[in-house]
Amino acid sequence: MWDVIIIGSGISGLTAAAALSRAGQKVLLLEQHWVAGGLTQTFKRGEWQFATGVHYLSGMDEGNGPGGQFRRLLDWLGGDVLRFSPLANPYDLVHIGEFAFGIAHPKARFQTDLLARFPDERAEIDHWFEQADAAVEAASMLLVERGLPGWLAAAVRFWKGKDIEHFARATVAEALAAFRDPCLRAILGARGGDYGAAAADAPLLEHAMVTGAYHAGAFYPVGGPAALAKALVPVLQEAGGKLLLRADAQSIDLADGRIAGVTYARGGKLYSEQARHVISTMGLLNTLDRLPPDAAPAWRKAALDLKPGPAYVALYLGFEGDIAAAGASSANIWLYETTDAIDRFWDHPDDADAPGLFVSFPSLKDPAHVGGDTAEVLALCSADAFGALDGGRSGRAQRRLCGGERANRAAPACAIPPPLAGPRRDDPLPRSFHPAFTTPLRPHATGVDVWTGSERCAARKWRTQNPHPGTRPATRRTGCNRGGGAAKRN
Repeated sequence: MWDVIIIGSGISGLTAAAALSRAGQKVLLLEQHWVAGGLTQTFKRGEWQFATGVHYLSGMDEGNGPGGQFRRLLDWLGGDVLRFSPLANPYDLVHIGEFAFGIAHPKARFQTDLLARFPDERAEIDHWFEQADAAVEAASMLLVERGLPGWLAAAVRFWKGKDIEHFARATVAEALAAFRDPCLRAILGARGGDYGAAAADAPLLEHAMVTGAYHAGAFYPVGGPAALAKALVPVLQEAGGKLLLRADAQSIDLADGRIAGVTYARGGKLYSEQARHVISTMGLLNTLDRLPPDAAPAWRKAALDLKPGPAYVALYLGFEGDIAAAGASSANIWLYETTDAIDRFWDHPDDADAPGLFVSFPSLKDPAHVGGDTAEVLALCSADAFGALDGGRSGRAQRRLCGGERANRAAPACAIPPPLAGPRRDDPLPRSFHPAFTTPLRPHATGVDVWTGSERCAARKWRTQNPHPGTRPATRRTGCNRGGGAAKRN
């Protein structure tokens, strides 16, 4: 009998397992993959080491203030072995056609740079930051309220309930409508990919909480994202817990209407483990699939009525040569062709260009990176675009998009040999391409993944086209003045 069984070893599962282990609980952690870590895992192709999901973290400052709260939490969870390196400052670069703006920290510098670039909208910029501060306070109260006893939670709702509801219902697009300059609106709304929602749908509360977290700086784990699992899994094991890889949860078992344990498949056999509590981090639909169909019908109906979030396509690139000398840095890049592209997903990836791209250079973020330089390019997509792959329910199908011609369209000058067969046991992702470079700084596409929810989902008919917005100077009107630095105005 386990105190807790956790399904899924992504960052939420790992964190829960380590925290419960620190609190004296005996935990069984089940992972269907052969590598723990979820989107914190890394994989290797030749000399290139790729990160799969971590682009930057907040709350990792070395100080004792709120800017270091998550570092202190991870120090407690992992035994003070994790280290984090700051990104460049500005840490987010927004490009709209030939217009560019760098988002820097702290908040005062970001606000000052905006005022210098858009002096005619001083009042609107000041009001935006006032709204953001109030939204962050409301979000904090919401999180506090969820962890309080009933009578205290009721007091918080009475005190801050109206503010919470206001900022939860107000959208980012509604707040951005106060600005006259479309480029200013685009800068402030460009980072919807951080929380996976378009400006028209994203609550201002969510936007302010996520983007405001980087006002104290942006960081990256030294040793790459896989360092998180390396630090947290031993905590589980030292407390008498267990991590089981290649363990595919088949059902969440109930007895007398209460959670009783989990049945999982491993090595072609079924096993059942009992537990007082089960934590599922495998996604909402997957969790519902593992519960008995008559369990919690009201909750099931409410869950199934939720609108799915966006999917995304990920392209991993390896380079020969020095990409830093060519102008790359540890800053993230948000590329948009026009100002209105911040509120659009890639609705038709089979026959249209992506309206926007996110570019990250993990090899330049990690001072301990070994091997050639790498980049990750993401494009947010409508989940509806992949509904045909899984009968309309995103997050279930798992296929691979590969083929040299398609990847060549995704990145100019890519040279891709035919796919090599078979996954390697040490690779978190199926093996797809073997690096083959002939030209310095020539990008090599190691594979194109399409993800919906938390699982890869793609088919061979999907393709990307070239040029993507931002891969070469835009020729259409963007609605922005041209310019470079964060304090320049033409």
